[in-house]
Amino acid sequence: GKLGRYPPWPGKIVNPPKDLKKPRGKKCFFVKFFGTEDHAWIKVEQLKPYHPHKEEMIKINKGKRFQQAVDAVEEFLRKNKGKDQASSHNSSEEKNRRNSSEERGKQSAGEEKRKASLSEGKSKKGTGEGKKRVSSVSSERGSKSPLKRAQDQSPRKRGRPPKDEKDLTIPESSTVKRVMTGTVAGFKWPPSVSEPVKDSDPHFHHFLLSQTEKPTVCYQAITKKLKVCEEETGSTSIQAADSTAVNGSITPTDKKIGFLGLGLMGSGIVSNLLKMGHTVTVWNRTAEKCDLFIQEGARLGRTPAEVVSTCDITFACVSDPKAAKDLVLGPSGVLQGIRPGKCYVDMSTVDADTVTELAQVIVSRGGRFLEAPVSGNQQLSNDGMLVILAAGDRGLYEDCSSCFQAMGKTSFFLGEVGNAAKMMLIVNMVQGSFMATIAEGLTLAQVTGQSQQTLLDILNQGQLASIFLDQKCQNILQGNFKPDFYLKYIQKDLRLAIALGDSVNHPTPMAAAANEVYKRAKALDQSDNDMSAVYRAYIH
Repeated sequence: GKLGRYPPWPGKIVNPPKDLKKPRGKKCFFVKFFGTEDHAWIKVEQLKPYHPHKEEMIKINKGKRFQQAVDAVEEFLRKNKGKDQASSHNSSEEKNRRNSSEERGKQSAGEEKRKASLSEGKSKKGTGEGKKRVSSVSSERGSKSPLKRAQDQSPRKRGRPPKDEKDLTIPESSTVKRVMTGTVAGFKWPPSVSEPVKDSDPHFHHFLLSQTEKPTVCYQAITKKLKVCEEETGSTSIQAADSTAVNGSITPTDKKIGFLGLGLMGSGIVSNLLKMGHTVTVWNRTAEKCDLFIQEGARLGRTPAEVVSTCDITFACVSDPKAAKDLVLGPSGVLQGIRPGKCYVDMSTVDADTVTELAQVIVSRGGRFLEAPVSGNQQLSNDGMLVILAAGDRGLYEDCSSCFQAMGKTSFFLGEVGNAAKMMLIVNMVQGSFMATIAEGLTLAQVTGQSQQTLLDILNQGQLASIFLDQKCQNILQGNFKPDFYLKYIQKDLRLAIALGDSVNHPTPMAAAANEVYKRAKALDQSDNDMSAVYRAYIH
């Protein structure tokens, strides 16, 4: 096929065959792509460093072949790491070499012309692993500078020496292989929102919030199961450890899973847990909702206490703070089934005070607690494409890895209990306010004689284009308010977000205005419709 159709792809710069002439015009390198037998001449301006762009590319490319290519890159780096470390064991010699090469750099500006763009972007890892570096290529059309220097400003991890200046120059005669990633002109970076984000070979990402002594926060994405390692700096980082079977399916945990609450979100979550081979015991306040899942292979729990006592990890997903407290503290509640080692994961969207109180009572009985509210809706829940925000017991977060992979596309670990609740409320505050603004615009278009469909078409061609905008507008235009996310729950989240702002004396006037519109919609009996029914609050 045409090279112009290739996505970003990992590869390494190699010496071309002697009988192969270099193309005229712009400077380029001969590239062998990992995971394929393809070779190509790649222009300098299409080079990007591998490590800073690795996660971006993994998000874009979900196929097995791309993952195999990334695995090949990592294997290449591992094989060469030992050699590079052996060649740079004398730190004083390295320092002298750096100093002398920096002096040479100052004396000769001409050296800069010999530096290839792929080496301008320093690896985020800053590991000084020698001359084997991974880079990527992007087709930034019209860009005069081959590679943005933004990556150069990324801080190195403490305790790690900067790379030797020599390593950053790539003379054409060099025989050292460099690893890079290639994409060719014509590739859209990033992909448009209309492109599917998950195919038959899903790649789940965990993000770990890592806080060092500095006030900076970094997210590091990994694929599949977590393997946590402590750095010399005392901060925490993650190394990837692939847990997929040969066919790309998830390896389910052998722990017994409990699930309490089979609403719009809980139903999709349980269905995906069962599909991926987990052993699940379910309970719901109205027991008939359990029947469908028992047919799919779930076990029935008579009370929350019984589910917790018979399972290793119990998840709960209920409507609001009162329901979450009643589930734990009420008669035959979760707390009665907690004993040392039992694990409880609350996926409800509640306020930080509520989740902190629940964590304290669970831990006081010897249990382990994780809050894990989810961002998404019924459709995303059914599709296993939720975004999970977790905080609390990090060991429990890791134990939930296969469960989170089954129910979601991405997971974030945000530190101590309460952080996920706050973040979730902020996310839903933004979403709820945006939904009200969409409804306001559509109704204003109508009363001023403008086509609502044309307004949607215009928005879909602009920077606001998104799946959320398109789906909600389409539903409104069709008069379809079947709940994907209950209006009463987004209003609850706005109310809790406003209270969060009050607690720190931070103004939330946009959320407050949106909240009033949702309250009017509730008064018009729209509580059990989708959040898009806020549209009806604007109809005169």
